[in-house]
Amino acid sequence: MGYIEPAPIKDKENPFESMMSRFNVAAQALGLDDEIYNVLKSPYKQAIVSLPVTMDDGSIRVFEGYRVIHSNILGPSKGGVRFDMGVNLDEVKALAAWMTWKCAVVDIPYGGAKGGIKCNPREMSAGEIERLTRTYTQTLIEVFGPDRDIPAPDMGTGPREMAWMMDEYSKSQGMTVNAVVTGKPLVLGGSLGRTEATGRGVMISALSAMEKRQVNPFNAKCAIQGFGNVGSWAAKLLEERGVKVVAVSDISGAYFNDNGINIADAIAYRDANNRSLEGFEGAEQIPGDELLFLDVDVLIPAAMEDVITQDNAGKIKAKLIVEGANGPTSAKADAILKENDVWAVPDILANAGGVTVSYFEWVQNRLGYKWTRERVNRRSDRIMKTSFNHVYEVSQQYNVSLRIAAYIVAIDKVSNTYKYRGGF
Repeated sequence: MGYIEPAPIKDKENPFESMMSRFNVAAQALGLDDEIYNVLKSPYKQAIVSLPVTMDDGSIRVFEGYRVIHSNILGPSKGGVRFDMGVNLDEVKALAAWMTWKCAVVDIPYGGAKGGIKCNPREMSAGEIERLTRTYTQTLIEVFGPDRDIPAPDMGTGPREMAWMMDEYSKSQGMTVNAVVTGKPLVLGGSLGRTEATGRGVMISALSAMEKRQVNPFNAKCAIQGFGNVGSWAAKLLEERGVKVVAVSDISGAYFNDNGINIADAIAYRDANNRSLEGFEGAEQIPGDELLFLDVDVLIPAAMEDVITQDNAGKIKAKLIVEGANGPTSAKADAILKENDVWAVPDILANAGGVTVSYFEWVQNRLGYKWTRERVNRRSDRIMKTSFNHVYEVSQQYNVSLRIAAYIVAIDKVSNTYKYRGGF
């Protein structure tokens, strides 16, 4: 097979190389032929755009924006748009590819995409962010579309920005097109259950993995790194199902209570305290990275990428890692975790609850009909559970980790679809 080895990985792994190293292992296990290998490793379309925006002081500033469509073999491409100073082409390419595998793993008819603008939204007024969002949408109007490419919120963006994108796109079409973006406010066609969807998917993945490892949820302890939307919802929903959450963390540090943290108290404190846990008295403060090495059954990294590396993977005592964040485990850490019999439920499976409910939002927009929260939850729980069981069976069949099994499931689905479509 004509594999091109990814460049040697530095300590801080390049996210695209990290993704490619796992892709290569799975492709080899599947015996993927060169034609499909080359199609799947290369993004279908990459757009880099200059975005001139009038700032509040009257000056014009030019921002750099990106949109990468990794694949549209399964259907229209889907993926978030992040506003962050760290946005660069390699990161956007990796995230777009991850979206392809994520949609394929949970059997959703979408390809993968990702977008971003290099900016610091915290230093911009609402008016500046609105003008930037609308300029980005206008510039990429030929790329976006409910049957072509569907953006969603990501780091630094939310329902407000999605409303502006939908409105700008709708103006260009001369009619309201709700389905062009997901993650919208409810009144504009957003879906019930979307806010908690990613955290809920993490909870279902964690319980499914605990069942396979014969860990009783009522005797289990869990530590969660990151207490934003994903981490706090996962914590709340796991606590409701009997799991004792003994540690949580955010930018201010980690908080530990061996008797279990009262999650409702922690969420209320965070919301009243400018989105920070600093000074939370329901637990003792410990150094932030110590949370990863606590003696717990389940560890949920739901904050940043590359927090579990070859340098610290050997210190992890948890039996199960359930990845709420994208890319929290570096490729070089995989072998160490496997050797120590630590199961990692990979990001492309564990946090796919978000894209699953985004898909439901798009379906509801196309139908012109709203589902109840119960229906959304029931259907997303079923998809997450079925997907976990499928990945688990493939991991047994090929004798590989859950992560490689998830890539095998995804690559197999996309490559088979490519073959049936007769190539391009």
